[in-house]
Amino acid sequence: MAKYILFDTETTGNNEEDRIIQIGAMIVDAKGQVEVFDELCSTVLPIKVEAMAVHGITPNLIEGKGLFTDTNFYKTLLSLNNQENYLIAHNMPFDMGMLQKEGFIPDLKIIDTLRVAKHLIPNSPSKALQYLRYDLELYKNEQAEADKYNITIKAHDAIGDVLVMKLLLSKLVVLVKENYPDVNPMIKMEELTSTPIFIETFTFGKYKDRKIAEVCNEDMGYINWMKKNMDLDEDMKYTLDKIIKG
Repeated sequence: MAKYILFDTETTGNNEEDRIIQIGAMIVDAKGQVEVFDELCSTVLPIKVEAMAVHGITPNLIEGKGLFTDTNFYKTLLSLNNQENYLIAHNMPFDMGMLQKEGFIPDLKIIDTLRVAKHLIPNSPSKALQYLRYDLELYKNEQAEADKYNITIKAHDAIGDVLVMKLLLSKLVVLVKENYPDVNPMIKMEELTSTPIFIETFTFGKYKDRKIAEVCNEDMGYINWMKKNMDLDEDMKYTLDKIIKG
């Protein structure tokens, strides 16, 4: 019986050296039973002021806490680390990167609700979790959901974000059923997670709001400069390669 591990991390910062200081998770089984984890943990790295300003976790709150690898969540995650189960996060590369710094080697099916949202809600101006919380009116159901599990909802708090992500996941399942009625929603979301997205319009730079295909026709020098000098994400690389080859 598959289990669905929704998780989020709060960290000392967003750079390569930073580490986990809070883990929030909800593990849901096929019968709808839910196990909740909300744990602070210590690290040898200081918490950056910029990070504290976002999540509000200060050094005194993690003083005396065990390491992330000592948390109940991590021990449970290791026991579920197989291809029967799903690991789910919003912006998985960041959170998975944090897990891997702790020595975790994943062997689960992966769903990134951020990437799935990009496929299924392409016209939403932002796919950030807090934006979708309001854009999709998830907030209307969140208090009832929080009361079931004794969770306090706060933005940029690991367990609060996981609860919102659980509501988002339910919405995405509905959208998958509408768009792909003959496919198992979880299998389809796993597929969408690893499927690159064609981007129609630039959202940055001197050609912001211009069609990418038009710019490729008019100014290949700029496109070549982008490819050489910018850290492009996989969707932009896919888009440019597809247009150029086409």
